[in-house]
Amino acid sequence: MDAARLREMQAPLKQRYRDDPPSACAEMEARADFADPDITCTVQTWAGPARAGLHPATGGDGSDACSGDMLLQALLACAGVTMRSVATAMGVDIRSASLTARAAMDARGTLGVSREAPVGLGPITVDAELDTDADDATLARLAQLTERYCVVAQSLAGPPQLTVRRTG
Repeated sequence: MDAARLREMQAPLKQRYRDDPPSACAEMEARADFADPDITCTVQTWAGPARAGLHPATGGDGSDACSGDMLLQALLACAGVTMRSVATAMGVDIRSASLTARAAMDARGTLGVSREAPVGLGPITVDAELDTDADDATLARLAQLTERYCVVAQSLAGPPQLTVRRTG
C-alpha cells in the first residue's frame, strides 16, 4: 500500500471521528477459560487458542505460553503495524524489518517473596532492524511516531484502570 491509498482509506474515518467523536470509540475484548488442566488459562486468539501457563521462573516447565511473552508479542504486533502505517504515510520504503521486544521480570514480586520486588515487567525495549535507505533523522522520527501512535505502547506507558470482577 502506498501513502495515497492509506490516506484514501483513512480520510473518511478521520472525518467521521472529527464530526462525531463518540463514533471513534472502539470496544475491544479478549476471552479466555480454564478449559485445559493444570495452572493454565486458554486464551482465544485470532489464530486459535493459546494456552498460557507459569513461566519457568515461577514454577512452570516452559511447555505453555508465558503471558509476559504474550504481552511483548502484542506490543510488537501493534508497534509493527503502527510503524508500517507511519512509514507508509511518510513515504519511507522499508524492504524488510525484524522487531524484538525485551523486558525483565523479578519473579520475587509475583511469587510474594519480597514486597519490595515489583510485580510485572521492568523497562521494555523494542529494537527495530530495518532494511531501508531512509536517513537517521527520518528513522528517528519514525521511531518517535511509532511510540506515539502505538495503542499497546501507550497503554503500557500510562496504564488504564484495571478492574477484576466476578460476573455470574
